[in-house]
Amino acid sequence: MVMDGVTMEVGAVAAMRYIKDGIKAARLVMRHTKHTLLVGEKASAFSISMGLPGPTDLSSPESIEKWNKWKENNCQPNFWKNVVPVNSCGPYHSNGLLLVAETTCPGDDPRRAVELRSNHFGLHSHDTISMAVIDKFGYIAVGTSTNGATFKIPGRVGDGPIAGSSAYADSDIGACGATGDGDIMMRFLPCYQVVESMRLGMKPKDAAKDAISRIARKFPDFVGAIFAVNKNGTHAGACHGWTFQYSVRSPEMYRTEIFTVHP
Repeated sequence: MVMDGVTMEVGAVAAMRYIKDGIKAARLVMRHTKHTLLVGEKASAFSISMGLPGPTDLSSPESIEKWNKWKENNCQPNFWKNVVPVNSCGPYHSNGLLLVAETTCPGDDPRRAVELRSNHFGLHSHDTISMAVIDKFGYIAVGTSTNGATFKIPGRVGDGPIAGSSAYADSDIGACGATGDGDIMMRFLPCYQVVESMRLGMKPKDAAKDAISRIARKFPDFVGAIFAVNKNGTHAGACHGWTFQYSVRSPEMYRTEIFTVHP
């Protein structure tokens, strides 16, 4: 996903195979179509028609080995829930239980039924890169690229291509980038929240902490992080469930500086 903070144009692709440079494909969507998001096989075909190399086999020896070991472990862990058989590679079927909303009694807290997710996300289970850039004219752009969660269910789309979730920019205000449990974070559009909070006068540090805390109140086991930067270049980060690092480089800096944010 890429977003122009001046025009508010967005280009994004999702569930795309055989194309190595997803962020380039997203930019092609923004530059050459009036759409915002293309997905699946047709997104791949579009990208190739616009000049990107492909179809390309994106498997590596490391990824194949990881997948084989996962299969040998009966496809555990995975992202299925309320299905049978539980400890296998499927095919899966509903276990026949009613929805939580239909089985809870008055006064029960439905959040008790939310499965803990910490075993799915961590430093080595996904590979999101989110970036914000401010040019010499003060124009801001953001971009996010990711392969998504390891061992995800085929067809899954996370927060990477969702404007306002993985990233958001408004050159009048600032920008935000996010990483972590995208299935949870995209429900809150945390980066849109950050930019709007800064619009109302919050400092980047407070805006980032506020967006993270909104998620943590509902999902205390989630893992995620945010960086925020205003139009003047003041930046900060906030995280939950891990220690987060982000890097900054400006024309005045001799080298890139890494900032560490603790939960």
